[in-house]
Amino acid sequence: MATAAAADQNEALYEIRKKIYPRAVSGLFAGWRVFFVILTQVIFYGLPWLQWNSRQAVLFDLAARKFYILGLVFWPQDFIYLTVLLVICALSLFLFTAVAGRLWCGYACPQTVYTEIFMWIEQMIEGDRLRRVKLDSTPWGARKIAVKGAKHAVWIAVALWTGFTFVGYFTPIRTLGHEVAMLSLGPWETFWILFYGFATYGNAGWMREQVCKYMCPYARFQGVMFDRDTLVITYDAGRGEPRGARSRSSDYKAAGLGTCVDCEICVQVCPVGIDIRKGLQYECIGCAACIDGCDKVMDKMGYPRGLIRYTTENALENHLSWTQMVQRIFHPRVLIYTAILWSIIIAAGTALYLREPLKVNVIRDRGTLVRELGNGVLENVYRLQIMNTDEAAHRYIASASGLNGIKVITDGQPIEVPAVSSLTVPVRVQAVPGSSKPGAYPIQFHVRSSEDKRIAVNEKSIFLIR
Repeated sequence: MATAAAADQNEALYEIRKKIYPRAVSGLFAGWRVFFVILTQVIFYGLPWLQWNSRQAVLFDLAARKFYILGLVFWPQDFIYLTVLLVICALSLFLFTAVAGRLWCGYACPQTVYTEIFMWIEQMIEGDRLRRVKLDSTPWGARKIAVKGAKHAVWIAVALWTGFTFVGYFTPIRTLGHEVAMLSLGPWETFWILFYGFATYGNAGWMREQVCKYMCPYARFQGVMFDRDTLVITYDAGRGEPRGARSRSSDYKAAGLGTCVDCEICVQVCPVGIDIRKGLQYECIGCAACIDGCDKVMDKMGYPRGLIRYTTENALENHLSWTQMVQRIFHPRVLIYTAILWSIIIAAGTALYLREPLKVNVIRDRGTLVRELGNGVLENVYRLQIMNTDEAAHRYIASASGLNGIKVITDGQPIEVPAVSSLTVPVRVQAVPGSSKPGAYPIQFHVRSSEDKRIAVNEKSIFLIR
């Protein structure tokens, strides 16, 4: 008995996967999915090849610790901008989810996008849903091996190209392409191309809905981000029940039926294999394929569309109009998310616009603290690390303030720093402290461009007097 109970428990916890054969569907939302697949892939595959100022427009050069994004160059000191970007992405996800559920999952998530691409390839090579089911049920033979082999060959080619493009964001893609052509790839580039390609092939070709169901955390915590005024894909049971088959010419109302003909098209087109008529489920990725499929059936039967549609719980229960529903969607939580999101975007945009293309770090020379030169002149030694984040060379002049007679002495001024480079310059600072007592006194270094007076940075430090 104990063994049987354990077996039942294992069966409940670890359900054997049943392969899903999604049916192709067309319609408004299918068109939106195609649009976002094309848009995201044009951006992903195209950006690394775009040139900007004779360099790759988007390049995350980890070895040189520089991130190039169009006309901007980010250094490790600009890590705050990455933090702000992540905050903006998180708030955007919260806002979109609060308004209309899993829009990200249904239209722009890489897992959804690549699964869609791989399913298109599968449909082109193996055929429609019925042909794929029939092909999988037949014994292995020459035709089945050829068809399956062709499909997987195309899948692998797409996956490897995706891995190559991914690595091209971290290694200049033109150099990477030359290395691939010459079979001279380095070990790390080879590893990441194969790793990312394998992940794409496995997730989009084999695991598919399993990633969304069991691996993606968003599917688990999305419920706490919904409320009764969130737009979600919903089956209108009031219209559809009781469901049942009937002919197009029959009077379904006289037969006591709803508008659902129980054709299960909504289940057949679902990429995760759920039945939306059972209510909202965490597996639903919000792709709206069931809406397109059901609308086609309603058109054929001569019934009004919208048996399955985007709506809210309150709108469905209280029979709200579209205007009333939209008014309730923009409740305080959504407005707060929107206000915070736009505040951060505007603040970040302003900070980027006002960002100085010059950064200076002041490092005291601990080997030589204070030197006395005579006539009351004391000297401290520093190193100025000057970072020119502009894509043009600049010449800088360094000075200091804060003590009587203070001056900065370098091997030569102005200090020339090449484009997008840093230069460490040893400097001596001399001052005549007069009657000042021994101790540490605050001073300021002033570094400015000799060509553009607007490019200037002030950095604090201390001057030791003994």
